[in-house]
Amino acid sequence: MKLLILSPYFERLKPALEKHDDEWIIMEDKITPGFLKENNIDMGVSYGYRHILKQNVLDVCPFINMHISYLPWNRGADPNIWSWIEDTPKGITIHYIDEGIDTGDIIAQREVSMGPDETLATSYEKLQEEVVELFYAHWSAIRAGEAPRHPQQGQGSLHYVADKEKIESLLYDGFNTRVSDIVSGQY
Repeated sequence: MKLLILSPYFERLKPALEKHDDEWIIMEDKITPGFLKENNIDMGVSYGYRHILKQNVLDVCPFINMHISYLPWNRGADPNIWSWIEDTPKGITIHYIDEGIDTGDIIAQREVSMGPDETLATSYEKLQEEVVELFYAHWSAIRAGEAPRHPQQGQGSLHYVADKEKIESLLYDGFNTRVSDIVSGQY
């Protein structure tokens, strides 16, 4: 199988990918249907990729996404921050990519408990570790086409990169801001 890994975090995924006799290309740039066809890509994995995949790309081959939120909550940008600000479930999800923003069918997900002393940085890293662990647990079934598909339930929430401007004053110490201060409004 030939994979396209759309991620700045390839090294985190490499051990799971190496268990199979696959080839892969790693990219962070925007891709086109032509690129997928020219390189005979069978499947794509998106993890921390900053571009939205258009339908013409998704028509060429399936893509999955590793997202650090408990979908349908906090679709889009900065899911960790918004889960604290809006007091929504904290968690991770692996899902199929469709034409929406983080709206595809869920493969696997779980809530992640956080402690009272978390900062945005520590909670972000915990979510990253958990989503990689979830990927390791499900990658064999995903690549074999045997992973489950469950439609997302409920409205959830969606945030864009520009939304972060509205709440930057809450991040008094950047990503070292204590999440308890964000939740309690003590900023």
